Order: sequence, then structure tokens, then C-alpha cells
Amino acid sequence: MPAVSPLSGIRVADMTTVLFGPYTTQTLADLGADVIKLEPETGDAFRQVGKPAHNRDMGPCHLTVNRGKRSVVWDMKSKAGMHAVRKLLETSDVFIHNIRPDAVARLGLTFEEVKAIKPDIVYVHCLGFGTDGPYAGRPAYDDLIQALSGATSLLPRVDGNEAPRFLPTAFADKVSGLHAVHGTLAALRHRDRAGEAVHVEVPMLECVTSFLFEEHFYEATFDPPVGPHCYQRQIDPARQPVRTKDGWVAIAPYIDSRWVKLFDVIEAPEELEDERISDYKGRYYNQAYMMSRVQAHFVNYTSEEILRKLADADIPAANATDISKVQDDPHLKAIDFFQRREHPSEGGYWEVQPPLKFSGLPKREIPPAPRLGQHTEDVLAELGLARASLEE
Repeated sequence: MPAVSPLSGIRVADMTTVLFGPYTTQTLADLGADVIKLEPETGDAFRQVGKPAHNRDMGPCHLTVNRGKRSVVWDMKSKAGMHAVRKLLETSDVFIHNIRPDAVARLGLTFEEVKAIKPDIVYVHCLGFGTDGPYAGRPAYDDLIQALSGATSLLPRVDGNEAPRFLPTAFADKVSGLHAVHGTLAALRHRDRAGEAVHVEVPMLECVTSFLFEEHFYEATFDPPVGPHCYQRQIDPARQPVRTKDGWVAIAPYIDSRWVKLFDVIEAPEELEDERISDYKGRYYNQAYMMSRVQAHFVNYTSEEILRKLADADIPAANATDISKVQDDPHLKAIDFFQRREHPSEGGYWEVQPPLKFSGLPKREIPPAPRLGQHTEDVLAELGLARASLEE
């Protein structure tokens, strides 16, 4: 008997591409859903991002965001292809796509049309912008959402370089993807309770703006405002990793007593005799100066030495690890977070494990990312369709 997972028995018809939607459906697949990825003959464009090991349609980013899914290739513009899609929808619990509203209408896959096929479908539409606003229907990319949401204005507030800049990760896609996950799960709960179809709209701009403004509305929350936008601690230029003799570490001595103890740890208690940081109020308002004094002493220690001393003093700290070295982190190695796997066509590769842990459920082997169209015949057979009869 196959291992039971939280979403065992849930089938997802996945017509998403690139990152926003596929990150959503990979998370659902990690939780045990049967995700069937519908692709055109050319495949999802994200398959070709990054240098492949063997096959051009099996790039590294495809391997990291499409594991656990089954790939089928059907021509959505043909009657046969759309017949297969409709048969799949009849057996699916969730239909998720990121097709713009005008294009999805041309395909005949609007919410009302899909609900007519499966009356209790959970219909998840991944969009750039909500359909009620003037941006509705516009194309959207991570860069555009970072720009519109204010994300590109954050780094300039920290380093004084006035040029807006992107945060160097596709965070708008992934944040929106996680919103789509919890929206899907909530809709499934309602479907199970009420027995009716649910339409879930997941607009990137709204998701990312909500995410940022949780703390960055800050004192402009009030009307009239009592201060500026942006949680000041997070845009404080002094709040950065500290250089050591051989690297960098991050410190978090945010309780005042720990700041005092920190100067004992670095054997410089005399620094606190300076009237600028001699009391709590001074240390609160002169963080930049205080950090400059901390920095002046940290360069006398190796990262290993200072981290050991800080741990002994119960001052939170961590190594500022280069992303190329994270795989060697002792905690992540101990829990086997990065696992080497063998792909049937691509050979050896590394894979991060799902971050959630469910006690009481057996660990399930998650299949690797599929080749383009790898499961077309299997899914057709499950739907009672043979390719020859379908073509007829």
C-alpha cells in the first residue's frame, strides 16, 4: 500500500508555467497530491532555464520546481486535446492555471465552463493583478511586481544608493505561490464542507504588497501618519553582518543586556564608557556608532572563535554563509536536507527536501521531475482514452 500523505487522493490539473504556478503545484505534490502537468509540445519554458546535464528540456530549474508531478503533452488547440483536458477535469479536484483571462476564455476554460464539467471543482487562477482593478489582464513578471509593490525601494533605504534595485531572488513569484497554496487548501476545505465549486483568484501584486506591508506600513499605518513607512530596524544600515578575521557573522543581541554582555565577550567593556552608548537610551539611538565599535573588535577573532564565545554568552549569532557553501551547513547535513538522487535520464543531482515534517505519517518517496510528456499514455489510459481513438 502506498504511503499516505496529507493530500493523498487529491488530483490537480496543472496548466501553470515558469515559477509562480509551478512552485504552488510542487508544494501540493510534496504534500501528496497527484499533480498532472499539462504542457504544450514545446514544454514549459522553465525547462530550459540553466545549463542541463543531458537533455535540453531538463534544465536545473525544472528539476527543482517540478518534482513529484506527471507530465502530459496535449494540443490544447485541437479537439482531441481539449477532449482529453475535459476528461481530466472530470476526475480532478483542483484546476490551476496562470493563463490571462482573454486567452483562457478562448480555450473555453473559464470558471463557469470548468464548473459545468466538474460541479465541485476548486478553480485556482494565478494572475498578475486582480480582475477588479485597472491593471487587470496585463502581463506580469517578478520584476514588474517587485517594482510596483515597493520592493525595489528597500535596498536604497539601507545603503543610500538611490537607484531602485530588485531583490536577487524571484520572491514575488514564490510569495504568490505560497498564497496560492493556502488558498487552494482553504478552498478544498470549503468544497468538502459545502460540496460546491470555489473560484480562487491569486493576484501577484496584491499578494506581494500584503506581504511587504505587514511590517513596512509601519507608522504610516495611522491616519494621519505618526511617522514614515518601513520598519526602521530592517532598513537600518548598521544592521548588517559583521566582518571577522576570516569571514562574516550575523549577530542578534536585541535585548539591551545582551549588548552590554557583548562588549564583555569581545573584551572591550571600556567602550560603554562613551557617553553615546553608556546607557540604554544612548545604545538605542546610536546603533550605527555602537555597531562600528563592535566591528572594530570583531576583526580580531576568526568566525569560529567569535561564534563560540557568543554561544557561551547566550548571544544569538550565526555564520553569514555564502550560498555556494550552505550545502555544508552542519544542521542541514545532519537532517539530510540536501539529498543526492539519480534521475532516470539526467543522472545524479541534488535535491532539497520538503521543509515540513508531519509526525505520524510515513515518509513518502517523491518522484523526480518528469521528462516532457513522460506520462501522457498513462494518464490517457487512466481516463479511459487510447491515443488512437482520441485522434479519431
